[in-house]
Amino acid sequence: MKVLVVGEGGREHALVWALGRSSKVKELHAAPGNAGIGECAICTSIDAEDGAGLAAYATANGIDLAVIGPDGALAAGVVDMMEQAGIPAFGPTQAAARIEYSKSFAKKLMADEGIPTGEFAEFTGVADARDYLKFRQAPVVVKADGLAAGKGVVVCETIEEAETVASDMLQGNAFGAAGHRIVIEDFLKGEEASVFSITDGETVRTFVPSQDHKQIYDGDRGPNTGGMGAYAPAPLVSDDLLQRIVESVVEPALAGMRSRGCTYKGVLYTGLMIDDGDFKVVEFNSRFGDPETQVILPLLKNDFLDIVLAVCEGTLSDVTLEWEDKAATCVVLASNGYPGSYEKGMEICGLEKIRELDDIIAFHANTAERDGKTVTNGGRVVGITALAADLVTSIEQAYRACEMVEFDGKYSRSDIGRKAL
Repeated sequence: MKVLVVGEGGREHALVWALGRSSKVKELHAAPGNAGIGECAICTSIDAEDGAGLAAYATANGIDLAVIGPDGALAAGVVDMMEQAGIPAFGPTQAAARIEYSKSFAKKLMADEGIPTGEFAEFTGVADARDYLKFRQAPVVVKADGLAAGKGVVVCETIEEAETVASDMLQGNAFGAAGHRIVIEDFLKGEEASVFSITDGETVRTFVPSQDHKQIYDGDRGPNTGGMGAYAPAPLVSDDLLQRIVESVVEPALAGMRSRGCTYKGVLYTGLMIDDGDFKVVEFNSRFGDPETQVILPLLKNDFLDIVLAVCEGTLSDVTLEWEDKAATCVVLASNGYPGSYEKGMEICGLEKIRELDDIIAFHANTAERDGKTVTNGGRVVGITALAADLVTSIEQAYRACEMVEFDGKYSRSDIGRKAL
C-alpha cells in the first residue's frame, strides 16, 4: 500500500515510524513532514490543512490510504475531502472533529450525555463573563473555544486574573478567532491522565493509559505547552478504572455523537483529572496526542496499519490490541523561550548517536534540513523516547539519550515521569 501521513510534528513522525514497520506498506508519503520524517517518507510541501491540495496529490500519486494527524487538518475537513476523492482516510470528519475544535460543543455533549466534568458556562461578551465570575471561586479555568495549538487553556489563580484572561481572549485577540468564544469552568483537582480510544463508530478499543506533562516548567508550573514529555503505561489508571472510564465517558460520548448525526471514527483522546479513584473529563481531542503518541505506539505489538484499516473498514471488532511488557518515556527537547518567542535555525548535533541505540527513538517535532544539516524549526524540537523493562529504567535511559543531543538554547523538563514514582 501507499500511505500518506498528513502533518509535520512529533506525533506524525511516530505515525510514520509505526506505519513503516508494516510489511504491507510499500511507500510512505508525508505532507508537509519534517527532517526526521523525510528520512523514511517522501515529503511534499503541501500544507496539512489544504484539503483540496492533499486530495489532488493523493490521487496523482496513487495513495491508497491517508492518515490525518493534526487537529487543524481535521477541523479543516481534510478527511471529508479525501473521502470525496475516493481515498480512505483515518480520522473523524469535520463535523465529528467538533468534539475538539469547539470546547463549548464538547462541554454541552458531556452535560447532555451525563459524562462527569466540571461546571461550566460559555461566553462571547466580556461583561457577561465578568458577571459570571463574580459568583465563582478561584482557581477557575478559562478556555478559548477553538484550536490554539494546545495553549488556549489558562488556569487562573484569582478571579481578577480570570477577568483579565477572558478580556484578552474576547477583546484582545489573544488567540484570534479561536478565542472569540470562551468557556469558563471549575478547576478540577487531582492528577491528569490521558486515555486514547480507537473506534470505527461502534466498537471501542483502548490504548495503554499515559500521562502528559503540559506545562513548561518542572512541577507543572508555568504556561501550557503542546506537551513537554509523557510516559506509559500510567499506573494512575488501573484496569478497573480504565473500564469505568470507557463505560461512563467514551461509550456515552460516541453514542452522543451518533445521535447528533456525526458518527465518530478514528482516535478519541479523553483528558481526565483523577482524584482518589474518582474522575472527571477535562477535554476531548479528536486525534492522537503529542507527545503521548511517542510512547504509546512504540509499545504496540500489533501491525498499526491493520488497526487503521479496521477503523476505516468498520471491522475493529475483529482486532485485539496487544502490548509490549515494557514502559516508555518521552522527553521533549525544546527551544529556549518556548512557548513564547524563540530562535530557529540552530544546528542539531548528536542525532546520529541515537540511531545506534537499542530501544531509543528520536521523534522529530519541529526540524528542517538546511545545507545538509538538521536544524531547529519550532518550539518543540525533538522527542527522545526510551523503552525499558520498567519505568524507572526508561526514564533514566531517556534522559541519558537527551544528553547526546545538542543545539543552542536546548531546554527540557527534568521531572518527566516523576509523578509515577
